[in-house]
Amino acid sequence: MSSLTNNELDAPPWLRVESTLMATARLVREAFDLRLEPLDLNLTQASLLGYVAEFGATTQTRLADHLGIGRAAIGSVVDHLSDRGLVARHPDPHDRRVWRVDITDAGRAMAGRIADVDEVLRGELRHGIGREERQALSWVLTRLQQNLQSAINQ
Repeated sequence: MSSLTNNELDAPPWLRVESTLMATARLVREAFDLRLEPLDLNLTQASLLGYVAEFGATTQTRLADHLGIGRAAIGSVVDHLSDRGLVARHPDPHDRRVWRVDITDAGRAMAGRIADVDEVLRGELRHGIGREERQALSWVLTRLQQNLQSAINQ
């Protein structure tokens, strides 16, 4: 039986910071999906609605980039929300090849309900974690993102 080490570089994968980070991300998604279920939405759909509600009509390409999903996948998400009357596609006035996604009145109302779910869950997520701790975590996560982006771009 191997002994545990204090050196993270030598730690087994399940003890590394990255594993904790990935497990936390999965739990965040699971918690949001569970809380959004009564609205018949998942986190990706809710994030798309929130983005369009805040920033206005945009292209599917921009939405895919913002949400970190593929262009084919974003089409399915937009289709689902469009079928429910929460978003609508309109041709771009400057480029007829491009379709813009905009929020409908029903989508704006749903975005308000999503914001309520978000506020409650974020409060639960942050319970017992002070502002300074959240700021430090944000700083470290931003550094990790930058390091990973540099590694990808090499």
